[in-house]
This record gives sequence, structure tokens and C-alpha cells, in this order.
Amino acid sequence: MAINSGYSAYNTNRIMTATPAELTLMLYEGAIKFCNIAIIGVEENDIEKAHNNIVKVENIIGEFIATLNHKYPVAKDFENVYNYLMDSLIEANMKKDKEILEEVLGYLREMRDTWKEVMKRAKTQTA
Repeated sequence: MAINSGYSAYNTNRIMTATPAELTLMLYEGAIKFCNIAIIGVEENDIEKAHNNIVKVENIIGEFIATLNHKYPVAKDFENVYNYLMDSLIEANMKKDKEILEEVLGYLREMRDTWKEVMKRAKTQTA
């Protein structure tokens, strides 16, 4: 139990000290993790596992939508992508469709990788 407690404290500290950019990356990583687990749930015909993890991905995408800064024109493009992902996740959850989840996973990975690149470039520009 002490190991779990230590990990929990580390994880909480990591989140509390993260920059907004790092938090965004963590959210992408979480969405990817939960989407992978949902795919496994569908493969195993574990409806509850698939559903619960799809909902977790939906919650993360919902957070992305809620925190978009609409003073930048690109926010509308992101909103459209996030809405597409939400619609896809809803359909995947209703049908327990692995192919739709894999498509969403591909977009999430692309967006995460792009975000990592943005963070890297921002870091080199400030250095």
C-alpha cells in the first residue's frame, strides 16, 4: 500500500506543478490511454470496460472544448475537430465499434504529437 501512496503523491505533485502546456499534454496522454483501454474492452466484449473508458475520453475532449480560447481564430478549427471526435466517440460507444475507436485514437496521437512539437519549439524560442 505504501508504494501506491507514494505513486499517488508523486502524480498529484506532478499535476500540481505542471505548466498549462504540460497539463494539456497529460490530457492527450490520458485520452490515448483510455481509448486504448476502451479498444481492449471492445475486443474482450467487456461492455462496461469499453463504455467507462470511452466516457473518460469524452470527458477529456469535453475539457478541451470548454477551455478553448476563442480570441484566436484557430480555436474554431480545434472546436470542429473536437466535436467530430465527440460524435465519433458517441457512435463508437453505442455500437462498441473498434474501428471508430482506432480512428479517434489516430487523431488523438496526431494531436498529441503536434502538441509535443509546439512545446518543443516554444521552449527553443524562449531559450
